[in-house]
Amino acid sequence: MKTYELNAKSRTLRGRKTYALRAQEIVPAVVYGAGIEAPTPVEVDRGEFVRVFRAAGESGVVELSIDGKMVNVLIHDIQTDPLRDEVIHADFRALDMTKPIEANVKLAFTGESAAIKVLGGIFVHSLDDVKVRALPKDLPHEIAVDISGLATFEDVVRVKDLPAMPGVEILVDAETTLASVDAPRSEEELADLNKAVEADVTAVEVEKKGKEEEEGAEGAEGEAAEGKPEAKKEEPKSKK
Repeated sequence: MKTYELNAKSRTLRGRKTYALRAQEIVPAVVYGAGIEAPTPVEVDRGEFVRVFRAAGESGVVELSIDGKMVNVLIHDIQTDPLRDEVIHADFRALDMTKPIEANVKLAFTGESAAIKVLGGIFVHSLDDVKVRALPKDLPHEIAVDISGLATFEDVVRVKDLPAMPGVEILVDAETTLASVDAPRSEEELADLNKAVEADVTAVEVEKKGKEEEEGAEGAEGEAAEGKPEAKKEEPKSKK
């Protein structure tokens, strides 16, 4: 079993105060799971964390050293800043190495497909990962999906075609399609697709123009109404 090492420290800052940590390239995190009485706040160096996460993913066992005490964990979840694309929070799931767990394992598509290389087809895959059950020591880092058998547009790779892995149970229906190859679009299909896109764009422009003209007309009517003097009301003449 390949493991990865990561250092962490106990964290005292909570809530909005953690912004100060992020400014120092530190990621606030939480550890929970087997052997952890209550969720434990910790902090890790962002650069070190990213390095370990790239290697371990979500199924690699990480030896997390918290103030010198080692805990086996999985990186269960991460949050990133959508603008800076930086990790801003992480969850570590503590493990009981003697009990099976469920985890998502990444699929790695390998090999060369004749339907793509020779026939010019378009590669299609339905899943990026699959859920499995296994002891932590048996969790694979990734599962290879060989696409070399995709010689025609009718060929598919299903879950049942994945290689056997001792101690690993895949929790996805065996008939689920993982990979296939679509036939390339014909010139007529591409032309029709372009026409559909142009029609959509034209429809949007016409609708926008119509709204602008309508708003302009309403504005002109309003201005005219505001500038028009009110009719003078005459008091009825009293009879003498």
